[in-house]
Amino acid sequence: MAKQTVPARLRVGSKHYEVLVDLNEALKIRKGEKGNVAAALAANEIFYNTKDGSKASQADLQAVFGTLDIFAVAERIIKKGEIELPKEFRDDEREARKKKVIDWFIRNAVDARTGRPFAPTIISSAIDQAGLNIDNKSLEQQIPLLTEALKKVLPLKIETKKLVITVPVLYTGKVYGILNEYKEKEDWLPNGDLKVIINIPIGLQSEFYDKLNSVTHGAALSEEIKEK
Repeated sequence: MAKQTVPARLRVGSKHYEVLVDLNEALKIRKGEKGNVAAALAANEIFYNTKDGSKASQADLQAVFGTLDIFAVAERIIKKGEIELPKEFRDDEREARKKKVIDWFIRNAVDARTGRPFAPTIISSAIDQAGLNIDNKSLEQQIPLLTEALKKVLPLKIETKKLVITVPVLYTGKVYGILNEYKEKEDWLPNGDLKVIINIPIGLQSEFYDKLNSVTHGAALSEEIKEK
């Protein structure tokens, strides 16, 4: 992919501190991947404004960042500030997020009238019709709101599974937030364990179990409730 040079900026108080960076290299650093700050910088300067070329004073850099090391300051700006993304990049990211949502609903949603899955074009059209803004968050966080919005324009039904989850008392405080999103009923057992009935979309089960097991170290028990 061809190099794209864009500004990255961090506002501190009333001033902006900016650097010119290679977009791909800067995004690696931003995501915590192996990125090279020296390689990311298109110019070894810290600016107030890259457009007019006004350079930040050493006094300001020392006061705000506690160092005059260009690379240390640039790394903080890249990680904590805003990277200006070109329109075509934003469009590509938006389409990629939309495709993930479409794929999820194809796998997990059916037409409430017929019980049949929807075609990708129908889901895509419904997303546009509902004017949905798909954020750069995890899909799990967004599914409830996206589902409610799509139900206003489609006879949509999410395929779910009902589960009984029993969590040992040692972990109840840590997992309550994970369970609460899908909770239908809860019971606190005499020994302090938590027994919860959840109703969860099939497509979110894998991510749900990963979170649950990472907290409880596999100590939580689960059992599917078969619908009669």
